[in-house]
Amino acid sequence: MAVVSAVGWWAGEQHRLATPRVRVLDAVDGDTLVVELPDGSTDTVRILGVDTPETHHPTKGVQCFGPEAAAYTAARLTDRIVELEGDVEPRDIYDRRLAYVIVNGHRFDDELLRKGYARLLVIEPNRAHARDMLEAELDARRAERGLWAACE
Repeated sequence: MAVVSAVGWWAGEQHRLATPRVRVLDAVDGDTLVVELPDGSTDTVRILGVDTPETHHPTKGVQCFGPEAAAYTAARLTDRIVELEGDVEPRDIYDRRLAYVIVNGHRFDDELLRKGYARLLVIEPNRAHARDMLEAELDARRAERGLWAACE
């Protein structure tokens, strides 16, 4: 039983840690990307662990610091090769791929939080990096970076 359990855990970790390399075609907003997969198809990716202010929401409209977050993500990621790291739940209710975005070995998700472009958003069961990401947000809050200075 212990062997079967260990193999199951290992297989789950390998799935979560699988990091396909993709090219970012477009930043829809600060936390949503359109990417080209290795087979040439495209997919929409919702960046895990972050919530940037809205720019296209049908009822919320454009929120404070939304355009800045969207512009930052677009400038930083468009046409770049990145890696996608999944977590427990692979897709959301809108069928977007849920992933942490890795740029040069570092999570872009944390970068958005540290620079004040996003708030931490943990939606269970996807919480692999929640503790580190909370530290990044708290650092931005203390330093009053980004939305923590402009919107609060």
